Amino acid sequence: MKSGPSLITLALAFAAPVSAHAQDASADKAKAEKPAEIIPQVRTTKLGGTFGGQRINYAATIGETILKNPDGTPEAAVVTTSYVKEPRDPSRPVTFLFNGGPGSGTVWLMMGAFGPKRVAIPGDGTDDGAPPYPIVDNPDALLDVTDVVFIDPPGTGFSHLIGKTDPAKYYGVTQDAKAVAQVIRLWLNDNGRWNSPKYLGGESYGTTRSAAVANELMNDTYNDVALNGIILISTVLDFAAGADTPGNELSPITNLPSMAATALYHGKAQAASVEAFVEEARQWAIGPYASALLKGQKLQGEERAAIRRELARFTGLSETYLEQADLRVTPGRFYKELLRDRGLTVGRLDSRYTGKDYDNAGEGPDNDPSFYGIDASYTAAINSWARDGLGFKTDREYQAIGNVGPWDWRIGGRDTNAYLNVAPYIGQALRENSGLRVLVAQGYYDFATPFFAAEYALSRTGIPQDRIHYTYYGAGHMMYIRDEDRHKLSEDVRTFIRAR
Repeated sequence: MKSGPSLITLALAFAAPVSAHAQDASADKAKAEKPAEIIPQVRTTKLGGTFGGQRINYAATIGETILKNPDGTPEAAVVTTSYVKEPRDPSRPVTFLFNGGPGSGTVWLMMGAFGPKRVAIPGDGTDDGAPPYPIVDNPDALLDVTDVVFIDPPGTGFSHLIGKTDPAKYYGVTQDAKAVAQVIRLWLNDNGRWNSPKYLGGESYGTTRSAAVANELMNDTYNDVALNGIILISTVLDFAAGADTPGNELSPITNLPSMAATALYHGKAQAASVEAFVEEARQWAIGPYASALLKGQKLQGEERAAIRRELARFTGLSETYLEQADLRVTPGRFYKELLRDRGLTVGRLDSRYTGKDYDNAGEGPDNDPSFYGIDASYTAAINSWARDGLGFKTDREYQAIGNVGPWDWRIGGRDTNAYLNVAPYIGQALRENSGLRVLVAQGYYDFATPFFAAEYALSRTGIPQDRIHYTYYGAGHMMYIRDEDRHKLSEDVRTFIRAR
């Protein structure tokens, strides 16, 4: 008699499909848990131009760098635009640049100062008008002395967070600096540039970022990156200097030389030169004026009257107004009051610019004429250049000023009531790297980041003074919109890099 299948055989026969289903389910689960692969977009265009008097062939590469968390999940796509001389030279300097905000894209430095193309607009205090805006070759670009990489941090430009990434992981002084430092390390890896001389630079909050990124690069125990230079354009490091809050006597002191320069420019003060007048204002601000402000309501009589007279001479404001303001004029009030008799306001980013408000009453301007006078041209230029010139394909809007709030301003474990000061990062970097130098570029007519506040921040204890070099310009926050200053800034940066 033919025997039937054993119980074991039947059990195995029935168990096999169950096991296969279990394996398929496990595979599906693993597949579902595996982070989705994102292929970064990278576009390279071969171009040429004349920069600093030299004919240079270069590769312009705009591309995404994907930042991931430890388990490999993509969290952010950071867009960089690099300009690299060809043939490539691994020993050539490379400079990493970004803007500020903290939500500002690199449009301003790239299309205004150091990129191979720039948007040509008036730089004399008049607005940029309507399109089309000329996008022209920029002989002041830096490609004759350094390769340049422009970085748009997460939330700026075309860079963005991916999926359900918590914004708190990237939107903060330290978080942002860690992300930018990671992008720099990845770029060095991908381009074989670890032994190149390295420069880091930013504008406005980008100078704050520069200090924080330098701290992240130079204090990593496992992957330290030494820098040759830090370029600070329109510097803000110690935020107490610009805090226009009741009782803060530092702000009127650090703003006074900028007020003096502005009053002179608009014919409200008299002096032989802006350089001489701001130097006189510096010395008076840090001496008699500072002493007077610290006396508070004890400042009375002839001493008070003498301070009021000098303050009127420097600011171009009436003694009556200064007395009503208790000898402390905030920048917002200054913009409105200086040219009130002409029915005009002056700009914050560049006080050479004037605007006309809805009416002449009130104590502050409706808007900043030095910003609305240039913003449309820059956003048109970056979109045209990135999309059409370099071939970057995206349906995302370019965030010239992105929403990256709430921003975490804490550093070093300080609580939320502590004001931000990253100047000590610069001091530590200089003390611990004898080859590091700092270039500080400031406009006389900049109230967003006053030049005297930058000087104050960088003259504090613990910051070596022998490797900090200051340069000054006859424009405001974005001094490069003025042709003479763009050329001077470019030459100053060239000299700084060549001097390594």
